[in-house]
Amino acid sequence: MFNLFSKKPPANPNVKQDDAHTYRVRVRTRPHAEVVEFRFTKGAHIGVDDDGTYIFRKPVVSPQHFDRGELTVRFNRHYAVTSTDAEGLDFIPVSDWE
Repeated sequence: MFNLFSKKPPANPNVKQDDAHTYRVRVRTRPHAEVVEFRFTKGAHIGVDDDGTYIFRKPVVSPQHFDRGELTVRFNRHYAVTSTDAEGLDFIPVSDWE
């Protein structure tokens, strides 16, 4: 009727939603294992992808050793995280940093 009993998709284990507009991700660079955290918002950092969904794409440069990589978080039209991809990086699950 009003989808009262429908199951919500599970939250992505790599992305933490701080509030209705703010997300956080932590990644570890592969060469030197430096941890880099990103905080991004709907209004300022997330853009529209070609198919009408939303995407956050960010080049990553670690502060100490200048390791490089790229972080991509994809959202559906309701801003639910659908996938996370990383080149040259490993995601740190939210359960490990809380």
